[in-house]
Amino acid sequence: MAAKLFKSTLVTGGMTIISRISGFVRDMMLARLVGTTPLADAFFVAFRIPNFLRRIFGEGAFSQAFVPVFSGYRVNNNGSEARQFLDNVAGAMTLVLVGVALVGVVAAPAVVFVLAPGFLAMPAKYHLTVVMLRITFPYLMFISLVAMSAGVLNTCGYFAVPAFTPVLLNLSLIGAAWWLAPHLEHPVLALAWGVLIGGAAQFLFQLPFLLRLGFLPRPRIGFAHEGVKRVFRLMLPAIFGASVAQVNLVIDTVLASFLKSGSVSWLYYSNRLLEFPLGVFGIALGTVILPSLSEKHARLGPNTFSHTIDWGLRWVATVTAPAAIGLAVLGGPLLSTLFQYGAFTPYDVTMTLRSLIAFSVGLPAFVMIKVLAPGYYARQDTKTPVRIGVIALITNIVFNLILIWPLAHAGLALATSLSGVLNAGLLLRGLRATGIYRPAPGWWLFLAKVSAGAALMGALLYWGAGDLNVWIQRTGAERALSLSLWVMTGFVVYVTVLWLLQTRLRLSPEGEGPHV
Repeated sequence: MAAKLFKSTLVTGGMTIISRISGFVRDMMLARLVGTTPLADAFFVAFRIPNFLRRIFGEGAFSQAFVPVFSGYRVNNNGSEARQFLDNVAGAMTLVLVGVALVGVVAAPAVVFVLAPGFLAMPAKYHLTVVMLRITFPYLMFISLVAMSAGVLNTCGYFAVPAFTPVLLNLSLIGAAWWLAPHLEHPVLALAWGVLIGGAAQFLFQLPFLLRLGFLPRPRIGFAHEGVKRVFRLMLPAIFGASVAQVNLVIDTVLASFLKSGSVSWLYYSNRLLEFPLGVFGIALGTVILPSLSEKHARLGPNTFSHTIDWGLRWVATVTAPAAIGLAVLGGPLLSTLFQYGAFTPYDVTMTLRSLIAFSVGLPAFVMIKVLAPGYYARQDTKTPVRIGVIALITNIVFNLILIWPLAHAGLALATSLSGVLNAGLLLRGLRATGIYRPAPGWWLFLAKVSAGAALMGALLYWGAGDLNVWIQRTGAERALSLSLWVMTGFVVYVTVLWLLQTRLRLSPEGEGPHV
């Protein structure tokens, strides 16, 4: 068991790196094909709507409710009862998802009207968004079933397969942009078909692994099953609590639709860079820690539960402090190197950088939520995150209305970051107030060492990055080489400072937890 959780996080993070790299290739092709034009805005809205629902029905509320219940069946009951529960929940979820997908296809014009009302001023853009949304909406059904399958695999300790699965969506979009787009009257429609095909491919990919584990669902309409009812009881409040960040992004999209053309795309590309550290580490850690906390809650005492949360938070601080500073300082070079080709102009680099810097403010908080929220869900407490989520959402709306006027799309990003900081802070306060999480000794010294390393790294990168105009004028190869050198230099400086300050982290949450 030694270092098992850390190894699982490394495996999940490693597979996620592959997914994110393929995602960057995908986004580079999107930048070449549509850039930040009205066509790009239309596609990103059509993709974001089912993707938002996916993170509610799939990775968000459903996973947070499903994993603890399924883990409980595996720990406390025999395998046949766990399989029976899985069959019933698969049938119930499939029926719900088919209904939601059909409603979404039929009501696509109304959905676009509600979530991107600014598009009504441009009828062609509005109509194209509706057409693409009708193609992409069934993706919700496939990808939510993928999330259920991933929950089973993660609970059984198979983290690599779910972490690798998103690569198939990226490959599907790359193939659509490369092969299908040139054959269509509106090439951007190829991207919508790529989303749908990618969703189906991900679902089919996971089935053989479920079969090997003996957990391939045989769907039954099982709303009356006690486990299914428990999942839905936990899921309903968790829909809000687990998805505040996604609700915030949708609000950003609604408001951005009223801003100048390109604003939706600038937010998309900056959020994609934010999602690299968030996905590689934050989501990987959250994915691994929820089944672990669920098992510890079912089998072991509160001390081990608290140590696991403390261990996760130490790693959050260690990784996200330099990542946030790196994104803010090297954001321009990163955007120029990855996206400044074809339809993505130097002006787009400058505008996207503004929202990227604003998003980077909230990165540590976004990753903290991935560790803190499972501390509630593992104990099947979904009400507390809901209350906190309501406060964070209202805060986000208020900050949006305040900051959109002076900062435009960057104000929307900053509002999301500030509400994320509040969300994480309230989650942390709740766990500490109830005694569920008791910080291990040495936290302030630990934070001082991490801050020193991140500050020195940031100062060096700020000096080395220089003027953004110089990066913009370089060739793609020159940008890539220089960026790689500075990223590696920053990493070496940060690690060296931590080593000189004798900062040590446990690879496992066992024992007294990580320490300095």
